Amino acid sequence: MTENSSSESAESGTNEHFLRGLARAFAGAVIFAFTIIMTMEMWSLGFSIPPYRLIIYILVSIPLLVGLSRFVGFEDTENLADDIIDAFVGYAVGFISSAALMFLFGLVDFSMSAYEIIGKISIQSVTAAIGAMYAQSELGGAADKNGNKKSDKKKEETNYRGELFLMTIGAIILAMSPAPTEEMYLIAFKMSDIQTILLVIISLLMMHAFVYSVGFKGEEQEQKKWSLWLLFLRFTVVGYAIALLISLYLLWIFGSLDGMSLKEIIKVMIVLGFPAALGAAASRVII
Repeated sequence: MTENSSSESAESGTNEHFLRGLARAFAGAVIFAFTIIMTMEMWSLGFSIPPYRLIIYILVSIPLLVGLSRFVGFEDTENLADDIIDAFVGYAVGFISSAALMFLFGLVDFSMSAYEIIGKISIQSVTAAIGAMYAQSELGGAADKNGNKKSDKKKEETNYRGELFLMTIGAIILAMSPAPTEEMYLIAFKMSDIQTILLVIISLLMMHAFVYSVGFKGEEQEQKKWSLWLLFLRFTVVGYAIALLISLYLLWIFGSLDGMSLKEIIKVMIVLGFPAALGAAASRVII
């Protein structure tokens, strides 16, 4: 009798833990997704984006979600298999959340073709999935399967490659919303070459201010031994390069670079690189 009661209690605790994690995931997905769902350019991308770009976009997001699960997530994970499961559950939560919001707002309905419905939801679901994975840090922290609060040990022990990965995710988060909008081209068109160079300098200075003041937990002891210039090259310059690459990738995926000259591409990449750089630099604060 006692053994049965203990078994039922453990099973109930596990189910409650899973349901709480799932609720956090849906809340995180909605928080992250609603801003881009309410952006008109993202609606049109659902049926205008070429299928191969949409497939690339979704496929690239999966390893990013797997990696993100190592640091945050709505469930505690112990190995790669758990992280993969966590990532696919996160994407499923993102897809369902995006579908529910888009139907609620009247942005998709059954009079549309299946391709348009799936395309519109899929293009939004990546951001929602990232929000689901961020549920742990944004909504008070996850607990392990015994009900204890999940430790931040993984983040504290993050190595250099891990820090660069977190900077990549941070860049994606802040660059995602403005990337498909016309304002990116308009700003780039209005800026002179000197203003563009100044924006690069300001972006680097802004990033370095974050890197120097916030620091990276996994590298704090080593940073004390580095000169200011080495810190600038190792984190700030590399982080800004990541922000520019993420900007270029998102602009290409969303078709924003089609028909542009090389100079125009560079300018709009630098413009989007500003919020991407801020996201990369603030990745530790966000998480």
